[in-house]
Amino acid sequence: MLDDPLRVLDTLVNNLEGMVYRCRHDDNWTMLFVSQGCLDLTGYLQEELVWNTHVSYEEITHAEDRARVRQEIERALASNQRFSIHYRIVTRQGQIKWVNERGIGLSDETGEPVIEGFIEDDTANKKMLEALQNAEHYYRNLVENAAVGIFQTTMDGRYLSANPTLARMYGYDTPDALIHALGDIGRQLYVEAGRRNEFRHLMWAYGEVVNFESEVFCRDGRRIWISENAHIVRNVNGAFVCYEGTVHDITERKQHQSLLERQANYDQLTGLLNRNLLHELLEQGISRAERMSYFLAVVFIDLDNFKFINDSLGHAAGDTLLVKTAERLRGCLRASDAVVRQGGDEFVLVLNDHYRISSIISLLERVLIEVSKPVLLSGREFQVGASLGTAVFPQDGRDAMTLLKHADAAMYAAKSKGRNNFQFYTSELNRVADERLNLENAMRVALEQDEFEVYFQPKTDASKRVVGMEALARWNSKEWGTISPDRFIPIAEETGLILPLTEAILCKAFAAASFMNNALGHPLRIAVNLSPKLFLNEEIVWHIAAQMRDSGLSSSCIELEITEGVFLDNTERAVRILNELKKLGVALAMDDFGTGYSSLGYLRRFPLDIIKIDRSLVTGIEQEGEVAKIARAVISLGNSLGKLVVAEGVENQAQFDFLSLHGCDEFQGYLISKPMSASAMIRFLQERTAA
Repeated sequence: MLDDPLRVLDTLVNNLEGMVYRCRHDDNWTMLFVSQGCLDLTGYLQEELVWNTHVSYEEITHAEDRARVRQEIERALASNQRFSIHYRIVTRQGQIKWVNERGIGLSDETGEPVIEGFIEDDTANKKMLEALQNAEHYYRNLVENAAVGIFQTTMDGRYLSANPTLARMYGYDTPDALIHALGDIGRQLYVEAGRRNEFRHLMWAYGEVVNFESEVFCRDGRRIWISENAHIVRNVNGAFVCYEGTVHDITERKQHQSLLERQANYDQLTGLLNRNLLHELLEQGISRAERMSYFLAVVFIDLDNFKFINDSLGHAAGDTLLVKTAERLRGCLRASDAVVRQGGDEFVLVLNDHYRISSIISLLERVLIEVSKPVLLSGREFQVGASLGTAVFPQDGRDAMTLLKHADAAMYAAKSKGRNNFQFYTSELNRVADERLNLENAMRVALEQDEFEVYFQPKTDASKRVVGMEALARWNSKEWGTISPDRFIPIAEETGLILPLTEAILCKAFAAASFMNNALGHPLRIAVNLSPKLFLNEEIVWHIAAQMRDSGLSSSCIELEITEGVFLDNTERAVRILNELKKLGVALAMDDFGTGYSSLGYLRRFPLDIIKIDRSLVTGIEQEGEVAKIARAVISLGNSLGKLVVAEGVENQAQFDFLSLHGCDEFQGYLISKPMSASAMIRFLQERTAA
């Protein structure tokens, strides 16, 4: 259970390549704390640097840089700004290192001024730049007069150098213009997302790439095909310096090759893949599904009554229907999926990368809806349905032929059940599909009939004074009884119901919070969790602002909890939406902190005000030493970054006391109260106020 938390602890404390410190803001910059990284960085032990016992850090600073370093730090502290400085130190062994120091001035727990920061070795980068500068003159004539494109790039995708041939190839007047314009090769140059990552993967696996073919964007928007040959350049110590290579324009050859492949592998009428590639697609999908432990679904589709339309209206009308169906099927699928015209009016879908059967069901529903929409044929409107049969890897077959055979059998089962429906090959999956569809329909009715409720779980400060509450969605269905959020939230996300559900919850939560605050006479903060799926909808900020206006609830009383899923994709969109939410005046909280691997990066990059320690780092805190160490580290990190630290899942007094002792700001869990209805919450608050 502790594997992930232990990694978090290592990341936070022991595996930092550099030195974390806290020192006094005095004439000697007396060190109060240094991390274990001080030994690798300076050659001195912690006990030799703390309290300047053996040597002060200012003495370690290179004599020529001391005055400048102190001047820059003092200037930053005087203006309450963070500082970042590049300078040299002299280690215990007499080695001169270049370092980067970043820090900030603040007050400690007693109100005394201190400085906290992080110092890391930057010598390798310094030497790399010097080496590149020395080599530049030697290579200049050779590179600038070459008949092929020549480049040097960094690991993270920036051009260090390019020759005039490469600049002209990509449509730039000069190499400098190319270098300035393309600051992110992976995002700006390659047409195929992830192509730069594949380039790097091959580099680190083999040390080179040979005939690495890619489609790229030119400056004017044109696309050309290139072939790259490149290798890793290392310094005398074997450390990475850059990627270096050549580029050839192979556009003409690729166009001819593409024409031949299209004629062989694509259906001439619909433009879809034809059956020649189906077996290969399935083998690739099965291999990936087995490797990633995902589901792969094979769907046979047969249009209902196609023969009648083709015979009565003619082949031209039949062809129009097939083309329109192909367009609609393509519109239903993701980039990772494929649609194949098997022949006649039969199509095959290959659905990759599904980790829930419910998401496959959701996609099949969408296919039925799209295919059955009216289509205009020979001046008349027709509605043509489809029969879908689905086989799922691995339970319905572990090879392509078996999956195709079982999907075909399921398709005939769909026809026998009245057409315009889908059937799974396995009866158990059909049962799951029926339940899933019924629950989705019930959820739509529940939203119309206002069946969803909001429960509230209070949060307290260290004195157990209630300072806020979290709003939690609850559904007690007239037909199904009590339904867990673990069941209905994923369905809401997959079907697009998450926005109206969230809007309903926000409306009730904000209205209840506004009423409670007016009744109590003092403000309480209300926290609402936002699903990552909402960040795909550009209107979420508008919806939240509208609910704030309608409820009259002050933005200072609102916390929006964000889970890690928001940051995994569409990072630029997430940052933009988070900044727009911040403009509303609300607080943003990172939920389930400590369970992911990139949480530190999130705290640095995103405008977060609060971190909520996940319950997995609270459970057992009073008994297990490792859990306690992790919790202390997380709280300390949050405090040092100026974040409000909230612990959830607090179930007993020992946990509360431990967290409070080590600086946790707020507490939530069964020790304080289970989630309760709005009326119960009001009574709870009144009793607390009276006491």
